[in-house]
Amino acid sequence: MLTLPLNTATWDLQLDSNGNLNLATPDLSIAQDVASAIRTFLGECWYDTTLGLPYFQTILGQRPPFSLLKGYIEAAALGIAQVLSASVAQLALTNRRLTGTVYVTSTFNSTPITVNF
Repeated sequence: MLTLPLNTATWDLQLDSNGNLNLATPDLSIAQDVASAIRTFLGECWYDTTLGLPYFQTILGQRPPFSLLKGYIEAAALGIAQVLSASVAQLALTNRRLTGTVYVTSTFNSTPITVNF
C-alpha cells in the first residue's frame, strides 16, 4: 500500500515540484509507516488503542534498559503488514530525545530498508 510522502523534518505532507500531492515509492512508504509506528504513543490511535509504544506508561521518565526499548521498537515495526523482519541497529538517548536506526526487510524488497527516527 502506497502512502503520501512526508517531509522528514516537519512530518508534514510533501508536494512535488508542481505543488501536487504525490505517492511515495513502496520502500519509502514502508519506511515512513515504520517511523510513524515508532512515534505513536500507546492509546493514541482512536481506531486501535493497542497500537503504539508505551511512552507514558514505561518509557518517559523511567530510563528503561535499551534492550526493552529495542523490543518495543522492533515489535512496532513488525506491526506493519509488509515488514518481514526488523532489527534496531542504533539507539541513543541524548538531551531527552530518543533517536535511532532500524533495518527492516519487506515483502517488496529483500534489501534492508534503513529507517531513522
